[in-house]
Amino acid sequence: MHDVAEGLRYSFMLTCVTFSLAYLSQPWRNVKEKYQENLAFVKSYQPRHHDVNHLRILLHGPVGSGKSSFFNSVDSVLKGTVSGRAATDAISGSSYTKKYKAYKIRKDADSFYSVIFNDIMGFEENANTGVDVEDVKLAMRGHMPDGYQFNPVAPLQETDRDYISSPTLEDRVHVLVCVIPADSVSLISDEVVKKLREVRLAAAKLGIPQLAILTKVDEACPQAKEHINETYRIKYLKEQVDKFSMLLGIPPNCIFLVKNYHSEIETNDDMNALILTALKQMINFGEDFLDDL
Repeated sequence: MHDVAEGLRYSFMLTCVTFSLAYLSQPWRNVKEKYQENLAFVKSYQPRHHDVNHLRILLHGPVGSGKSSFFNSVDSVLKGTVSGRAATDAISGSSYTKKYKAYKIRKDADSFYSVIFNDIMGFEENANTGVDVEDVKLAMRGHMPDGYQFNPVAPLQETDRDYISSPTLEDRVHVLVCVIPADSVSLISDEVVKKLREVRLAAAKLGIPQLAILTKVDEACPQAKEHINETYRIKYLKEQVDKFSMLLGIPPNCIFLVKNYHSEIETNDDMNALILTALKQMINFGEDFLDDL
């Protein structure tokens, strides 16, 4: 009995040490307590600017980062059922998104939520593969039509039939969101980082606010997989946020951690809380952008 007691005591102490090494004493961002408040905010949101009916959020990032899955996750949160409207692929080594696609989220039979997500082809390491940086710049300025078929070797031209020559404020991007897998921050190639930086600088010149989301937190560390509600207490994930901030120059308070819906068939409040925290800040930044025009 003594040996068993000593073994249990040792196991408990080891668990405590592991916990203290893996977790911060306090979460560096509180998400769960504002879950219902953030949900109500998003559901009631209406742009204040008289020329804008929908806030336009552009998702960009490397191939396989979870851009389409993030839209599906937002769609799932607001509908209350797991969505798969934006096609995704778990095994493709190249971008599964081939067209510039605008997604609205239906609120009821007669209306939509006041946020539009634009999904775009992913960046790839090699030249003439993945989305061209110039296409992303044109999309931000509102020149790219919905449904445009990307051509990695020939970006959209002013002379093209579908080119929007006089975009409205509604056509333009109001918020730019970079999507990166939390388990791949250290693995992003120099070539992709260069493309991300070029887009970031172009957005800055246009005054477009920028945020980032680190997806796949459950794949990045086992603690998040077991305890998704502790995401903002996990030291490793905070380190990835700081590392990505240094890599691209986006401040940590503009970087959010999320787990997209992937294998789940029902929505989860802890996952929803992470997604809504990011979405609310996107809306706040977009409103600031419109207020300054």
